[in-house]
Amino acid sequence: MKLVFLGTASSFPTRERNHPSLYLDIGPEALLFDCGENTQRQIRIANLSPTKISKIFLTHWHGDHVLGLPGLLQSFELNGRKAELSIFGPDKTKERLHYMTKSFEVRVGYRINVTEIAAESKIKRILQTPDYEIHATKTSHTVPCLAYTFIERPRVKINTEFLKKYGLAAHPLVGELQRGKDIQWKGKTIKAKDATYIKPGKKITYILDAVYDEKLAVFAKDSDVLICEATFSKELEADAKEKGHMTAQQAGKLAKKADAKQLIITHFSQRYRDTSELLAEAKKEFKNTIAARDFLEIKI
Repeated sequence: MKLVFLGTASSFPTRERNHPSLYLDIGPEALLFDCGENTQRQIRIANLSPTKISKIFLTHWHGDHVLGLPGLLQSFELNGRKAELSIFGPDKTKERLHYMTKSFEVRVGYRINVTEIAAESKIKRILQTPDYEIHATKTSHTVPCLAYTFIERPRVKINTEFLKKYGLAAHPLVGELQRGKDIQWKGKTIKAKDATYIKPGKKITYILDAVYDEKLAVFAKDSDVLICEATFSKELEADAKEKGHMTAQQAGKLAKKADAKQLIITHFSQRYRDTSELLAEAKKEFKNTIAARDFLEIKI
């Protein structure tokens, strides 16, 4: 899997930072989290495939998180897209998307399936596939807003060292072991439980536009990667709360309480051209922190 940060600014884009968007490449498909202005151009610059995007997850309907949608949807059409596109967002996403596409004369020949998620404190599983799940919960912001967690399902892997004892490598029977079935090989029984092991899936949590709330640590519990907003420095904590945001220090505290493995801070105010101050703040609370930048790629 690969994470690509397409935009790391907050309300105002800068020369270095575009409006928020995150591209998660999981192999056969890609998931897009938020779609700020110029997202499709960022996708091109990053040399990513827009056609791989199967699902878009919107945190909320402030312009800096959604104004890239009309152009991206229109480009899908111009490129002859036929595959269904799923869009997830808070209440009134269908209505807002309707008016957005109508205003810009965005006509699409592919199906758009919209799922609205009520902004509630409880954690909801909003999507379940054979390979992963997506969970959502509300954040405290100035409008209804959601945080998302991607949870990869555990995978059955082959213990190649164990199979070497039997002289068994690339063979269709290996697939039977992976499906949990014992096999016969050269007069011997090889048990699936001995020849395989379970590899835990990865967990990636995405929290943007949120006042600090320890309930979010429960949502992000044991994340392999926690992507969290750090809009302001600790000196502006009062401003952050009033505007529905977090400081870098609070992002670090959240990662620590969540027992995350790695924290990536993003969604920086334009006042911080250099994010080193914010990074230092977060690292005081949680050492394994990095500051995102546009086009940063993280392999997971």
